[in-house]
Amino acid sequence: MMNAASTSNPSFIVDVGEAYPYPSHAIAPNFVTVILSGKNKYSLWETQMLCLLKSHHMVGFIDGQFLSPAGNGKGKVGDKEAWVASDSLVKGWIFGSLSEEAGRKAVNHLKHKQKNTDFTAKDLWDELQRSYGPSVREQASVFYNLDNEIEIFDHVETKLTPRQAEPEIEVIAVSEDAKSKYEPTVDEKNRKERNKRELYDSIIEGGMYFPIYLLNADGLKPWDKLTNNGNTVLHVAVGSSTKNHELLKELLKMTPKENTLLDVVNSDGSTLLHVAAIGGNIEVVDILVERNPELLLAKDKEGHTPLALSISNMHTKTSHCLFEHMKEKEYDALFTGKSCEELVVLAISCQDFSLANWIINDYYPNAILPNSEAVLTALAQNFPRELNYWERRGDEFVSITFQLITKHLYTNFFIYVADFSYEFDRTSQPYRAPSYRLEEHLNDHQLFITCVAFFVVRLFFEDTFQIHNDAKNLLNYVCWTICDRHNSSNYYQYYATATFEATRRNASTFIRRIMSWFPNAIWSTNEDGHNFIQYSVINRSEKVYNLLYEMSEHKNIYKTIKDSSGNNLLHLAARLAPTNKLNLISGAALQIQRELQWFKEVEQFVCPLNRIQKNLDGETPQEVFTREHKALVIEGENWIKKTAESYTITAALIITIVFAAAITIPGGNNQDSGIPIFTNHIAFKVFAISDAISLFTAVTSLLLFLSILTARFAEQDFLLKLPTKLIIGLTMLFLSTTAMIIAFGATLFLVFGQSNSSTLIPIGALTCLPITSFVTLQFPLIVELIRATYCGGFFVREKFVYFY
Repeated sequence: MMNAASTSNPSFIVDVGEAYPYPSHAIAPNFVTVILSGKNKYSLWETQMLCLLKSHHMVGFIDGQFLSPAGNGKGKVGDKEAWVASDSLVKGWIFGSLSEEAGRKAVNHLKHKQKNTDFTAKDLWDELQRSYGPSVREQASVFYNLDNEIEIFDHVETKLTPRQAEPEIEVIAVSEDAKSKYEPTVDEKNRKERNKRELYDSIIEGGMYFPIYLLNADGLKPWDKLTNNGNTVLHVAVGSSTKNHELLKELLKMTPKENTLLDVVNSDGSTLLHVAAIGGNIEVVDILVERNPELLLAKDKEGHTPLALSISNMHTKTSHCLFEHMKEKEYDALFTGKSCEELVVLAISCQDFSLANWIINDYYPNAILPNSEAVLTALAQNFPRELNYWERRGDEFVSITFQLITKHLYTNFFIYVADFSYEFDRTSQPYRAPSYRLEEHLNDHQLFITCVAFFVVRLFFEDTFQIHNDAKNLLNYVCWTICDRHNSSNYYQYYATATFEATRRNASTFIRRIMSWFPNAIWSTNEDGHNFIQYSVINRSEKVYNLLYEMSEHKNIYKTIKDSSGNNLLHLAARLAPTNKLNLISGAALQIQRELQWFKEVEQFVCPLNRIQKNLDGETPQEVFTREHKALVIEGENWIKKTAESYTITAALIITIVFAAAITIPGGNNQDSGIPIFTNHIAFKVFAISDAISLFTAVTSLLLFLSILTARFAEQDFLLKLPTKLIIGLTMLFLSTTAMIIAFGATLFLVFGQSNSSTLIPIGALTCLPITSFVTLQFPLIVELIRATYCGGFFVREKFVYFY
C-alpha cells in the first residue's frame, strides 16, 4: 500500500512509500557536535543537523514534505503511529542538540502557540529558526556587500532525489490540478503583505541593495503592484527618489526594454513620469524621459499630463524642464487648440508667468483660442498685487543703479582700450594702461555703497520684481496677440470679463494696461449695467477708483452717470461693502469708519445735486447708507463700548495705585519737618515725577473713556470723533502704565539699591517687561486707529499724467 503525504506546497505531492523511515540506530551526537545555545552557533548547528536528517531521509519531517496522515481507517491509524514515531525521533535528535535554556525556551513558546504539548518536529524546527536564525535583513547583508555592485545569479533547478523522482509524471499532473484549486491561506496572505510592507519601507528608507534582495526573494517584478492604490515598485521608487537615484536606475535595468513604461500605471492612471512631476524631481524626469520620451504625452484618468501636474503643484523648475523636453522631442500636439490654452491658463493660475510666456511665444498663435476670454480672465484673477511704496522705490533703485553700473564699467573699459592703443602705437610695445583709470570707480566710496545696496535689494526683492515684470510682459504680449489676430469689433469678448474681475481684485495696473491696449474698454459694462468705475465703488477697490484722477475731462461723465435702477455713484457708495473687503479691517468701529470715508470721498466727487437725488426706490444716498449700515453701526457701538469699558477699569486701577503711592511715599517722612527722607536722592525725584505723570495721564484716560461710554454713537461720530477719543485715551493709558512701572522701579531701587548700584540692572530689565508687553499687544491698535483716522489717504485726487 502506498501512502502519500502532501507538502506545505499544494502543487507538490511526494510518495513516501509503505512506511516512514525510522533510523533509530543512528547516533545523533556523532553528527551534531554543536550545542545550540545562541544565535552565534545557529548556522553551524543547522548545517550539521541537516546533514544528519538528509543522510537518513528524515528531512521531510522539518520541511513539510512528510505531513501527519489524516483519516480514521485501520490503515490510516497504522500510518499515523508510524509517522508519530519517526517525527518523535527527529524531535529527540533536535532536543538532544540544544542547551537546557534553549530547549526550555522553545517548549514554552510552542506550548503557548499550540495550547498543548502536541507539537511536531517541523514546529520545533521553525521555532528555533525564528528565535536563533538570521532575519531577512541579515540574510540580505550576507548575500550583498553594500560596497560592491549587485551580482545577479541564475537560479539552478533543484534535482529530485531518486525517491522523489519515481512518480515524476504523476507529480506534474497532480501539480497542475492542485494549482487550479489552491487558494492561499490567511497566514500566507498575511506573510505576503508583511513582505510587501517590508519592501515598501526599505524603498522609502532610500536603500538600494536590500530592496533588490527582497524583490528577488519574494519573486516580485519592478512593475508589480505594491500598495492599495495600485502603485507599483517603480512608482514607490520614483516617489521616494530624492538624492539617490541608483535604486530607480537598477529597477529600470530589470525592466525589459520592450516594456515602454506606458502600461505601468496606478489606480489613478498615473505613470512614473506623473509621479515624478508631482514630486518635482527634475533628475528623475530626465531619467524617465531618456528611457521613454512618450511618457511626456501620457494622460492619467482625469486627462492630466505630467506637465499639467507639475504646474498644478507649483514646481516651476520641473515644469520648465518638462516643457524643454517636449520642445526638444517636437511634441507639438499638446500645444494646439484647447489643450494649449488650458496649459497657459493653468500656468497663470499657479503664477508661473514665465512658463506661460514661453508657451505663448513658442506656439503662437495656438495659445489663445478665437473668441476665448480664458487667458485674460486668468491673468486678471491671478495678477500679482501692487508693489507698495518701498518696493516701487526699490524697483526704481535697482533699474537706475544697474544702468549706472553698466554705463560706468562700459565707459572705463573703452578708456582702458583707448589708452592701451595709444601707448602701443607710440612705443610699438604692449603697455599696461595706468591703473588709476580702472580702479578709480572701485575707490569711490559712494559707488561702492551703492553697489552693496543694489545687491542687497536684489537679494530680498528679486523674486517679487521678477514675478511682477513677468506678469506685465505676459499681459502685454497677450493683448498684442489679440490685436494682431482679430478685428477690433471682436475685442470686447476678450477683455470684458477680465476687466471687471481685475476691478474686483483692485488690480489697477492690469486695468491701466487694458485701457491702453483697448481704449473702448472704459465704456464696457457688466450684466448689471455697471462700468468699471461704478464696479470699483461697489467692491471698494480704491486703487481702481483712483484711476478717475488719471483721466482727462472724461471723468466728468461719472459725476452724473446712473445705472438701470436710477442709482448714481453716491448711491453705490452708500451700499454695504462686500464681506471679504470688510473682513480686512479689524473691529466693527473701524469698518463703519472706512465705509464713511468711502461715502465722503464719492460725495465730494459727484455733483451737489446727486447728493440728494433719489433712485427708483425713492431713496437718497444718505437713506441708503443708513439702511444698509444699520446693523454695522450697532456692532461698532458694541465694540467701542466694550473696548472703552475694559480700558476704564484699567485706568481706575492705575489711579488707585499711583494715588496711594503718592500718599505713602517710599522711606516715609522726617518726623520733625515732614519732608521725605529720600528727598535728595535722584531715584526719589524719578519716583515723584513718574508717579505724577502716571496719575494725571490715567485720570485723563479715564475721563476720555467715560465720554465714549456716554456718547450718542451717531453714524458720523464714527468718522472722526469717536476714533479720536479712543486714540487719545489709549495713548494716555500707555503713558500712564509706563510711568507707573518706572515709579515702581525707582521705589525698588530706593529701598534695596542704596548700598549696591548693580541692582539697577535687574530692576531695569523687569521694568521693561510689562512695557514691552503693552507695546506689543496694544500699540498696534493705536497705530491702526491713527492710520485709519488721520493717514487714511488711500484716495489720490491729483494726477498729472493721464492714461485716458
